[in-house]
Amino acid sequence: MENDRIASQNIEIQENFDWPALSKYKKENHEMSLKPNSGKRIIFMGDSITEGWSALDPEFFKKKDHINRGISGQTTPQMLIRFRADVVDLKPNSVVILAGTNDIAENTGPSNVKMVTDNIFSISELAITHNINVILCSILPVYRYSWKDISDPPSFICEVNNLIKFYCENHGHRYVDYFSTMANEKKGLGKDLSEDGVHPNEKGYKIMSKIIQPALDHK
Repeated sequence: MENDRIASQNIEIQENFDWPALSKYKKENHEMSLKPNSGKRIIFMGDSITEGWSALDPEFFKKKDHINRGISGQTTPQMLIRFRADVVDLKPNSVVILAGTNDIAENTGPSNVKMVTDNIFSISELAITHNINVILCSILPVYRYSWKDISDPPSFICEVNNLIKFYCENHGHRYVDYFSTMANEKKGLGKDLSEDGVHPNEKGYKIMSKIIQPALDHK
């Protein structure tokens, strides 16, 4: 399974003490720095949900100047550390940030709403400092994490999403709301959109691609 392969690869990176996984895209980043920049690069920064997108909806990335910089299992502090190497140094026009679900699942320790949003907002401010347009995404719906018993993930997710939306409204950033369209009656991902209730399947990614497209087309 693609997600298992990705997770295994990234566990190996973390075991080598590269906590933010700066080595994962080091080669690709160097190669990209040598290529002409069209001025239309859009980098997708995130965790396994972003990383798996290229495999299950490859056409979304192949036909455009879209660059995937998702890393399975990552939390927002890890993304904040690697943001310069994986985004700023590539000089994109825009960055799409989809982050926070692994913070809620406590992948790198306990978290709360403020910790998650503080990191997401810091990433956004770093982007703006370097003249990169910011597109912030809602966390996808999750009713239960299979690997961690977390109390009431839907409420945590909704709180974070509401603050992200409010932040976008007050800072002129684009907000992409996956949650409202993809959530089922339990405020989770249904079996038609996900095998494990966290990661989208092919149908789920097709829906995400459709939802985000207007934000990418926005000038």
